[in-house]
Amino acid sequence: MEATEIRKLAALEDTHWWYRERRALLGRELRRLAAAGVTPDRALDVGAAGGGNTRVLRAHGWRPVALEYSAAGAGVARERGLDVIRADARHLPLPSATLGLAVAFDILEHFDEDHLAAAELRRVLRPDGTALIAVPADLRLWSAHDVAVGHVRRYDRAGLRAVVEKAGLVVDELWSWNVLLRPVAAWRRRRATGSDLAAPHPLVNLGLRAVVTAERHLPVRGLPGVSLMLRAHRPG
Repeated sequence: MEATEIRKLAALEDTHWWYRERRALLGRELRRLAAAGVTPDRALDVGAAGGGNTRVLRAHGWRPVALEYSAAGAGVARERGLDVIRADARHLPLPSATLGLAVAFDILEHFDEDHLAAAELRRVLRPDGTALIAVPADLRLWSAHDVAVGHVRRYDRAGLRAVVEKAGLVVDELWSWNVLLRPVAAWRRRRATGSDLAAPHPLVNLGLRAVVTAERHLPVRGLPGVSLMLRAHRPG
């Protein structure tokens, strides 16, 4: 992702409906781990950009490091007081089997060799460590937005599962996200001429946030969505 897009993301992520709900989903997964008896430990936020998800990890008691390839994103994360490493997700500069949790939200789709990035997640996790992964879904939604933000692909369920399992991780759960707004996304992407990273009108932002938040309470996770989310672990 180009520096200008990283700066856009950092400026938007605190208030934009999409980033707010994605952080809420991360928080839900962290609470689920805590309820299962997982003690917060060292964590890695791969492709952290400005560090929005890194801050969620820290708020839930984890000791996270933000990993970001771009100088712009790393700079924003440092300005926010986060521990930052600049590196490529396919070559993580961390010892093997040292982390309890690795988060890679909207990262794998940027690499031709997505299996290498997934394998690195597996390598740095301790046995029974957790990986939380999110990717854009459905090639039918491919648009100028994907090109502008540096996507190589969009995933279906079988493709994402195959990459993660090839890396040596065990998939615990795989589900769709941003299902209710998929028709809106499809309509907008058909008309896209570039990135759609932009601040919506406050009322529009509030309305979209209400819709995507409603998904928490509806049985829609098995339906086609704009994104896929996955929880996996390194076998012990």
